[in-house]
Amino acid sequence: MSFSSFFSSFLPTVYADAPEEKEETKNDAKEEEPTEDATEDAAAEEEEEEEPEDPQPEIREECKATSKCAPLTKHFEHCQEKVNAGEGYKGEDCVEELFHMMHCVDQCAAPRLFSKLR
Repeated sequence: MSFSSFFSSFLPTVYADAPEEKEETKNDAKEEEPTEDATEDAAAEEEEEEEPEDPQPEIREECKATSKCAPLTKHFEHCQEKVNAGEGYKGEDCVEELFHMMHCVDQCAAPRLFSKLR
């Protein structure tokens, strides 16, 4: 008896049911078309709800190019090229290089980002 079958003997297995399809009636088939006023109101709300652009990606790219983070970025990119080319040892990944680069970028970007958010 396997481990999973042991527990399944105590706990029931639950499956997600497919959503029930509702039969269309004649009343559902006659959908009302939105009036011009409702359409204009919806368009006006969309224009009003524009969200400001997120400055974080731009700041991070700028920080990657700084003199402090550029060597770490180059090292990470070199590692990625090496791994994608199949060079290096078996199972090599660039997680350590990524963490070093992102730590540098985050330390550079955080003060600049929070000064723009205030």
